[in-house]
Amino acid sequence: MKLSQRKNDILIATIEDYIKDASPITSGLVKEKHLPNISSATLRNELNALEAMGFLKQLHTSGGRIPTAEGYRYYVEYLLKDFKVEPSKIDRVSEILTERTKSVGEIVSELAKIISEATNYPTVVMMNNYDNFVVKEIKIISLVSDSAIILIGTKNGIINCGIKTAANQKACDDAARLLTKKFCGQTIGQMIENISLVEKEINREVEDYNLLAQGLLEGFKQLASKKMVGVKTSGATKLLESGEERTVSGYKKTLKILEDEKQLEVLLKTEEDDLSFNLTDDEDGSGVAVVKAPLVVSGKHVGTIGVLGPQRMDYTTIASALKFLTSELENLDKLEDK
Repeated sequence: MKLSQRKNDILIATIEDYIKDASPITSGLVKEKHLPNISSATLRNELNALEAMGFLKQLHTSGGRIPTAEGYRYYVEYLLKDFKVEPSKIDRVSEILTERTKSVGEIVSELAKIISEATNYPTVVMMNNYDNFVVKEIKIISLVSDSAIILIGTKNGIINCGIKTAANQKACDDAARLLTKKFCGQTIGQMIENISLVEKEINREVEDYNLLAQGLLEGFKQLASKKMVGVKTSGATKLLESGEERTVSGYKKTLKILEDEKQLEVLLKTEEDDLSFNLTDDEDGSGVAVVKAPLVVSGKHVGTIGVLGPQRMDYTTIASALKFLTSELENLDKLEDK
């Protein structure tokens, strides 16, 4: 919905005030802080209009107004237009993204921790199925008790899984060397789809490959279908001590969501190429918001990172942190293309 310039200015300013100090929105405060030259009657009319449009609501007839989910939605959309990145608190991101010796799990965990500490809100990273990850190198390590570990080096870090096999280390090394030669630069999904096409060649060159074949295929399929959610809840204590009842209630609802992996997957699912958000609209103004961004490496959507909290949260800091992270991923692609 398009608003007049004055309605837009009033709505943006009052939501920012409400996020900062939870003060109910009144015509008196708008006049005092933002529009001293506009009459109180005119401002009351503007606030009534914004309420009628669904951007504000009154919890009590004699009290001030608070933003609705629709109001926050308008505010976030306004905020994200031509948004400028301020990466001052998260300059370790680029270092982590270039550490190829770490597992994907470690990288995901560290990214979530950095964003959570920068924003003081819980942060969740959900990886897509690993079938989109690009293979750089494969190693297979034989263990005792007829088992082995597959290590797949990718641009996003190392992925591993265990398999059952009686093959010795030489067979594992030979198979890994051939698989790397055949599938380097392809995705895990492409490798699974095409591995049967090279099995005759591998059987010729790798002694005892038959002891590995079934375990490898099952291991690769397990990786391709695997999802992982990294959750960091730094800042929980700070928010719970905020003292503002609706914010504390919204945060408690957020913590409950963090315990439900299925609900997190639904909330973090996105088809967008940039920042997006979901908000719930509870009658008492204690709803939950999630601001999320796709993680795109080499043109492939490999996951989503989302920051969750009560509707009254610091969208500016959150958007800045997520924008910086996604821009660093783009820079990583450019460096690797050189």
